[in-house]
Amino acid sequence: MTLSPTPRSTLTRKRDRARDDRQALYDVLDAGLVCHLGLVLNGSPVVLPTGYGRDGDTLYVHGSTGSGNLREAARGVAVCVTVTLLDGIVYSRSVNDHSMNYRSAVVHGNARPVTDPDEKLRGLRVLTDHLAPGSWGYARDLNAKELAAVSVLAVGLAEASVKVRAGDPTDEPEDVLNSPAWAGVLPVRTVFGEPESSADLAVGTPVPPHVSRRARGR
Repeated sequence: MTLSPTPRSTLTRKRDRARDDRQALYDVLDAGLVCHLGLVLNGSPVVLPTGYGRDGDTLYVHGSTGSGNLREAARGVAVCVTVTLLDGIVYSRSVNDHSMNYRSAVVHGNARPVTDPDEKLRGLRVLTDHLAPGSWGYARDLNAKELAAVSVLAVGLAEASVKVRAGDPTDEPEDVLNSPAWAGVLPVRTVFGEPESSADLAVGTPVPPHVSRRARGR
């Protein structure tokens, strides 16, 4: 399936970096861990970093019911959700041509408050499985008070764009011929370290398999 461009989701610069495959959108969203939710609140733009999770063509975000930003988003105002993955710093012979290798997704839409109890739990599970897979069913379940204190919003993925840059620098031909400066890519990678047990954890409590597997990258 391909993305359906709209005036808001059509790239105006570096159009050659656009990806129109819907799977490319899923790949970026599934690889990221933090999104930025943008909206206008009281006449001013606000951009919020937050966790998220994808279920098919629905993106779930959550936060406190006391958050004025989320309450405004829940009113159905236009929102923009972005996810960016930095893959490398591109060094060119000219500082004007320095760049980054990256994968980014921009989603436009209107947030829908999730009020159905079953969907709310499903949305929270999607969020949990995305950030900390294996935790749902291992850690303690939500109680009624906790569930009432959290707000879950759903954003559809019907209107979105994906932009990717990969590869070497794009230096001017005269710089390639005449400049002695080094050019290339410094890769950027996000890796998980060794799990660090909480200081108040009972002695001998083992690291659960879903945590240790992720730390080992499996």
